[in-house]
Amino acid sequence: MIFMSLALGMLLYSVPQLDIGGGFTLPTVFGALWICFALLIIAAHLHELLGVDEETRQEIVRVKRMKRWRMEQRLQGKKMLDLRK
Repeated sequence: MIFMSLALGMLLYSVPQLDIGGGFTLPTVFGALWICFALLIIAAHLHELLGVDEETRQEIVRVKRMKRWRMEQRLQGKKMLDLRK
């Protein structure tokens, strides 16, 4: 939350000072790229804060548990059912 706030504050402070709109010049390209990177950083922080990947993380944990269980079954010599059929 702190880093996202810092990035947002940095963006709000710098946008009025960037030279944008002066044609296709080096300062304009730099300003546009700088704003794009700042927005990308803010979007990444929002993505993490909103927990968009929570379902994916839970699925990965479930798959790892199943793999661990299968390995334990193999080591114990138990016959497993093939769930892929």
